[in-house]
Amino acid sequence: MHCGVTMFPTDYSIQPHDLAAEAEARGFESVWLPEHSHIPTSRKSPWPGGGELPKFYYDSYDPFVSLGAAAAVTKKIKLGFGICLVIERDPIHTAKEVSTLDRLSNGRVLFGIGGGWNAEEMANHGTAFETRFKLMRERIAAMKEIWTQSKPKYSGELVKFDEMMQWPKPVQKPHPPIIVGGAYPHAARRAVAYGDGWIPNRFGGLDPVDAIAQFRKMAKDAGRDPASLSVDMFAAPRDLDTLKKYRDAGVTRAIWMFPSKGRDEVLPMLDQCAALMKAL
Repeated sequence: MHCGVTMFPTDYSIQPHDLAAEAEARGFESVWLPEHSHIPTSRKSPWPGGGELPKFYYDSYDPFVSLGAAAAVTKKIKLGFGICLVIERDPIHTAKEVSTLDRLSNGRVLFGIGGGWNAEEMANHGTAFETRFKLMRERIAAMKEIWTQSKPKYSGELVKFDEMMQWPKPVQKPHPPIIVGGAYPHAARRAVAYGDGWIPNRFGGLDPVDAIAQFRKMAKDAGRDPASLSVDMFAAPRDLDTLKKYRDAGVTRAIWMFPSKGRDEVLPMLDQCAALMKAL
């Protein structure tokens, strides 16, 4: 099991490139950053975490710029999106940004994606909440065409473009891993259908180990090799016995969440998780 770190980077937190460099120095495999373009003040959509939406959701940096900065000061650590809201992004621009980052980092991108939860945020981007998952699937399919074809074109119900040319192509072939975030069972099914892994955030009332076993069964039933699909566990526990249980259940990555705090507060937490990583 690999170990990674994530946080909402802001202007008052440790800076993302600094976090990435410190994580790499301690042997972490990956650093992951989330995305919210903005938070509408209407606040009609309830936060899935319950209660008031934390301030760092309003304040988080752009993940592409942040991971680009991280790529410039690191050599090995993988650069993950946890997650990219492709339902709020033009797929042609996003395909170029992903492939550019993959080129500049020499093939280190992990492209975590999700459909999101904030209906008002999506609406400001012209996205209908009800059809967001159909849009997400089509945008990913369109980006795969751009990444893998010399003269891509795409004609779906929601995404269309004529034959074109776009470079650079990603270093990773056929493209960076598409890791689908969301709850069991629906996001798990999406991951099997068109992804390379699953980032679970809820387990549908199941024990996480049981949900992971069901995900592997879904993959096998669909004719996919279960071992080819990663399971990337965010908000990983800081308990060694539970971590070992997840490792033995086939979790690919344990990803620890850090608060949007300054360097002096985050680095001791990073050291604590590094000790857990070594114990594993």
